[in-house]
Amino acid sequence: MLLQGFTLWLALWTSGLAGDRRPDLPLAAVVIAAAIAVVLIETGTAGGLVALLNSVLVVAAMAVLTIGVIDQGEVNVKSVTGALCIYLLLGLFFDFLYGAVAALGDGPFFANGSDGTPFERLYFSYVTLATLGYGDYTAGGTLGRSLAVAEVLVGQLFLVIAVGLLVGLLVSSRRGTHQGGEEPPDSPR
Repeated sequence: MLLQGFTLWLALWTSGLAGDRRPDLPLAAVVIAAAIAVVLIETGTAGGLVALLNSVLVVAAMAVLTIGVIDQGEVNVKSVTGALCIYLLLGLFFDFLYGAVAALGDGPFFANGSDGTPFERLYFSYVTLATLGYGDYTAGGTLGRSLAVAEVLVGQLFLVIAVGLLVGLLVSSRRGTHQGGEEPPDSPR
């Protein structure tokens, strides 16, 4: 929770979206209150609610990064890096959703009869996002399976469309610059 709050704060700070407003105190208050609640309330419901709050923080960080990518005004290494960060945050987002389903759901999350550890759910999320599908973990319930399908579709479409488009535009803009009469910076004379 603290890491997600810090990630969002860092994204706001580096993007300049916070401006003169100080998101530090309200954001810190929400994150610290939720972290204290997790320590004091040791139930599955509290863990599920914290997982949902973490997923909201990840979505907020992705939104800030998206604005930062668009604000670049051009395709450059920073915009491609920002898009790749958004892709990696997608895995965390689904990881927290899986955690919420495991904590709030009636049955076990995985088909093997367990909810898995947080690391196992993280592993499952990134294996699903990358469409590797090792087969050692499979979502057991309908909601978990539906989320896994959504993760595959969103992840692959984002990777192919957004990141692929940005990389393609970056390469073509560099080729156009080099073919437009300017020498590439590292070419021999």
